[in-house]
Amino acid sequence: MIGLSFVTLAPAKDLSFVTMDTVWSYAASNQPLEAKAALDDVETVDERTKTLAEAVLAMARPPLSEGDWAKIEPMLAQLAQGDDEIAAQALYLQARMHQVQKTTPDYARAEALYDELARRWPESHWAQLGFVKLGFVKLFANDAAAPRARIAAAEVLLAMLTEPALRRDLQLQIGWAALEYGFSLDDVLPHLIAADAVGGLMGITPEDLVIQIGELSFRAGHLAQAKHYFERFFAEFPTSTRIYNVRQRMNELEAALAAKGDGA
Repeated sequence: MIGLSFVTLAPAKDLSFVTMDTVWSYAASNQPLEAKAALDDVETVDERTKTLAEAVLAMARPPLSEGDWAKIEPMLAQLAQGDDEIAAQALYLQARMHQVQKTTPDYARAEALYDELARRWPESHWAQLGFVKLGFVKLFANDAAAPRARIAAAEVLLAMLTEPALRRDLQLQIGWAALEYGFSLDDVLPHLIAADAVGGLMGITPEDLVIQIGELSFRAGHLAQAKHYFERFFAEFPTSTRIYNVRQRMNELEAALAAKGDGA
């Protein structure tokens, strides 16, 4: 569910004492109906937290109609008038919904809200997360901009990111965008290598990225670097179903190194 990927609590089972942790646990487990029932049973919760939870749970039942959004957005906008963590999260969610959940995305509105979030709470986690999501808009939703301008705009946002995991996520997307747009592999590889160095990837396995970096390094003529990543693959993923294919590429790589007189 959008906005809740950071919640890592285990699904709630014991409802003898229901708290907001119970609500968020159900929500993170994609159980919005159970989360709503738990929210109704929470005995002590402030109004702002409850309103935020109600908005988040309402958004968890897509597809949303324009009528649904007309009810949810004022809730988020009102919460965003505050000056606390809830306000920052509400503004982030409002921007995110304009970006991905409305029937017709409004990227300009999403960008304006992300900019407001960064201006008001530049150090908050929600502003940092907003830089990543805005980076996706810059990279893939701005058809009027040339590819190099898209990459440059995303790199400006990258420089504002201080949370390593979020820098990794945007750096990976920049690298993939550069690859899709036909940039030189020497432009692509530094981003992928930097993302790999952070680790903890979501949405792509470390195995995939290690193989990709090895293969692209080979194609770029960086044979020693390619060998390093292929060897990492063999050491870290010895039971992979792709061992045979990567071994074949390693044989080709070693032949290329031998031809250069550099078997090391």
